[in-house]
Amino acid sequence: MNVQTATDTVKNGVRSLTDDVLQSAQDAVQATRDVADQSLDKAQEGVRALRSKADPAIDELAARAQDLAARSIDYCAETSARARRQMQQAADITGKYVAEQPGKSLMIAAASGAALATLAFWMSRRRAAC
Repeated sequence: MNVQTATDTVKNGVRSLTDDVLQSAQDAVQATRDVADQSLDKAQEGVRALRSKADPAIDELAARAQDLAARSIDYCAETSARARRQMQQAADITGKYVAEQPGKSLMIAAASGAALATLAFWMSRRRAAC
């Protein structure tokens, strides 16, 4: 065997080895991609499963919130109507009392006005002192 033939043999062996290493690296990259794709597919399935479980729960919470809001609005309307009725009753009773007892009503109004004026005077003096 001459030197040229030996060199060609070594060169062919190195080329074959390099090709094998390159093919192994490409196979490893492809295997890694396949594993990553499988992992992403599993993660996506998990997200879909969680979403399918969460959607009904979210819908239920939204329905409960709407129901609570509707009940709160009804309660406020009922309370407002009751307060309006009570104020009207108080006004009617007061009007009847004033009509039946005009002298007493005038005295009560004067005393109430004097008490409020005195209270306002004391409050204004207190603020001025501070």
